[in-house]
Amino acid sequence: MKTAGVLSLKILFAFIVLCMFAGVSSLFADPSGHSTGTAADAMDAQGELFLPQKPAPGADPAAVSAYEDFQRKAATEPLAVKLADSVGQNRIAINLMWTLITGFLVMFMQAGFALVETGLCRAKNASHTMLMNFLIYVIGLTGFWICGFGLMFGAMPVTSLGGTPGLSPEYEVTIDLFGKTFGLFAWNGFFLTGSSYDVGIYTIFLFQMVFMDTAATIPTGAMAERWNLKSFYVFGFFLSMFLYPIFGNWAWGGGWLSTLGVNFGLGHGYVDFAGSGVVHAVGGLCALAGAIVIGPRLGKYNADGSVNPIPAHHVPMALLGAFILAFGWFGFNPGSTLGVSGGGLNRVGIVAVVTMLAGAGGALSATALIIWKAGRPDPTMVANGMLAGLVAITAPSGFVSAPIGFLIGAIAGVLVVLSVDFFDHLKIDDPVGAISVHGVCGSFGVLSVGIFADGTANFGGSWNGVAGNVKGAIFGDWGQLFAQLIGVATVIVWSFGVSFIFFKILHKVMGMRVSEQVELDGLDLDETGIMGYPSFPTVE
Repeated sequence: MKTAGVLSLKILFAFIVLCMFAGVSSLFADPSGHSTGTAADAMDAQGELFLPQKPAPGADPAAVSAYEDFQRKAATEPLAVKLADSVGQNRIAINLMWTLITGFLVMFMQAGFALVETGLCRAKNASHTMLMNFLIYVIGLTGFWICGFGLMFGAMPVTSLGGTPGLSPEYEVTIDLFGKTFGLFAWNGFFLTGSSYDVGIYTIFLFQMVFMDTAATIPTGAMAERWNLKSFYVFGFFLSMFLYPIFGNWAWGGGWLSTLGVNFGLGHGYVDFAGSGVVHAVGGLCALAGAIVIGPRLGKYNADGSVNPIPAHHVPMALLGAFILAFGWFGFNPGSTLGVSGGGLNRVGIVAVVTMLAGAGGALSATALIIWKAGRPDPTMVANGMLAGLVAITAPSGFVSAPIGFLIGAIAGVLVVLSVDFFDHLKIDDPVGAISVHGVCGSFGVLSVGIFADGTANFGGSWNGVAGNVKGAIFGDWGQLFAQLIGVATVIVWSFGVSFIFFKILHKVMGMRVSEQVELDGLDLDETGIMGYPSFPTVE
């Protein structure tokens, strides 16, 4: 076994080195940052570029005249041209820094997930649960760097970050059906080498990698307290290198879901501002598949279907984690503007307020429903109510007002309470409620765009190549709701369906679950060799 493991590591290392040197021979984009952000990126308050674009042959004479007039003035006012270069680079620098800082916030959400999941599990599994949350970060980062980012974003230009020539549509693998072109995945940017060696692309990589890692960590909560580490390692690479990037390409990387508007007139195509579907539903539905395959914890359900509650070992830890997640969400949603300067990006303040209000709505509605059902609030479900509201608002946060944001959150808070009871009725054991918070409320968030988007946001004048603002059904665009429904159906089939097949094969080939004795004793000692609470080994 050890020999096979060493051989696998040698093969992986050789493959990485080969790919890295293969990419070095390609032309770089802008690794120094000197040419990212020029006068061509300078923009006025209305989102209009300062510099007139060079007109194509046969263009409108007025456009040709404006361009020629600019060239004459530029020749006599070189200082103004240099100042415009500085203005353009400052604009892009502001957007780069905003995207990086919000990416750092999202990375810190990993600490929140670790605390929530560990706190809601039993003490005898604390080290194991915390270790999965720690390792998924480095495993996911590595897998996304190897090929996940390339499959997802290797063909997607990001205009708000200035020139990033490595992200070119020519790298998208497509098929033609019904006279339309459907994007499937990209084929560029592996290992971030070659033309991907660019300041803008690296910034997008960091931001998108931490989003992917959020999706990857969700199943660790739903499958906690019985999932062995060896199969967990395989899962981490599977999600980061394949499952997440493919759907991400369809939705965000220029793939077929994003072109439903251009191809079929369905609103602006699939719209998911910050990832209720791409991140949360993908992770939550993958967690559902894993929880079904691995089965419930020992003693969770009786033969008659009744539930034996398994108490959390550290409720304060779980609630602290929920607060950290709420804080990190200010990176998740506002950061998805990918900047704050030009092109309607100043809407970021509205995105932030709508996000926090949705979290409040979710927590309050969940609290009210729990008190109505049980006579007193359950702190763990109050926390999940807030997280449910935040998950649901993630997709529509760029397109709705404060009252609608609070309403979306409040609906999600009710959904998560009902959903937890529903999955318990089906004997699907989820120690932390991840399936309900992320899978159910993430899907609801996607639909919320198609219902509630009010048409006031103007991020550069278009979305997914369709001019105008995004509107939901109640504001007149039923096509947008149809596009969102297609998106939800797709994420269910893709994330749940493919994950279920993957987990079934994984379980058959190498086994996913620890032995009954290890589960009874706790996974800490057998799986990690270190107890989370060595002085209190019997604490549950």
